[in-house]
Amino acid sequence: MKSITVQELKNWIDNQVEFQLIDVREPHENEICTLNGLLIPMNDVPARFGEFSTEQKVVVHCRSGMRSGNVIQYLEQTQGFENLYNLEGGILAWAREIDPSMQSY
Repeated sequence: MKSITVQELKNWIDNQVEFQLIDVREPHENEICTLNGLLIPMNDVPARFGEFSTEQKVVVHCRSGMRSGNVIQYLEQTQGFENLYNLEGGILAWAREIDPSMQSY
């Protein structure tokens, strides 16, 4: 499984790299803090995997990186995705290392 650090993701954003960002947390978690990715809760992924881009890099994130890692494993094994990147440390790492003003939980 490929991964990306929060610093690398910030670099992609700053340099306007083309990618899709998907948040696999629950709606109530997304209301607390967000990176403004497409919200597809983990349990909805089997029904909504068609919303994941196959044309560009896709960064998948959750709170800490565990759920997003599970989603990526599932999609790589069942759907053959090869363009998915797990955000190491999830949104907690983003809040800690990139945006300390971000509310965390």
